[in-house]
Order: sequence, then structure tokens, then C-alpha cells
Amino acid sequence: MSRGARLAVVEKRQAARHAVNHATIAEHRHLGDIKTHIVNISANGFMTEGEMPLAKGERITVRLPVIGRIEAHLIWSIGGRSGFQLERVIRLNEFNEMIDVLGATTGPNGRR
Repeated sequence: MSRGARLAVVEKRQAARHAVNHATIAEHRHLGDIKTHIVNISANGFMTEGEMPLAKGERITVRLPVIGRIEAHLIWSIGGRSGFQLERVIRLNEFNEMIDVLGATTGPNGRR
């Protein structure tokens, strides 16, 4: 029997990522507003560029076009980049509409 960590969150990195250039404000319950620059996004999460004053597992709320406010938690952070997993998967029709608004380009795997 495995004694590894029992995570409630499943790794969902199979989704296609789309390059974006989206500046927004993230809200943190203790730190308040944090300027955030999202550089790629999928239906499950996003990556930011720039230092994030957060520890792994901390939650933020971001506002995305079409989607509105959505919570995400920090999965990793290294070298000025941070990866966040969304609290819920964005529905395909809303995701497609959002990436059209953001002017996203399809990720390297060619899926959209």
C-alpha cells in the first residue's frame, strides 16, 4: 500500500496551453491586490511571469474575460514564473470565447 501524499487535487496538465499577454490584478486574502501578468492559460490553470509573494498552496482570485472571478492556487514557482491551478475547470465554450478575447495563440501541441 502506497504511503504517498493524498492530494485532493489531481494533476491536469494534459490540457492545451495558449500563449497570452494578460495583465490583471489578483486578490489575496492577506496581501490584498497583487499585479499579475498571465503568459499562458489552459482550461485548468495558468502561468504568470514576475515574482509572486506567495507560498505553494496559497489561493488567489483573478478576474478573467468572459469567466469573471475565479479562484486558483499556487502549484509551483521558480525563476520569476508561477503555475496556478484553477479551482474549477472552465467550460469549453467559455474557454474558447475567453481565449478569443485574449487573442491567444495555440500551444506547441497544436490543440485548441
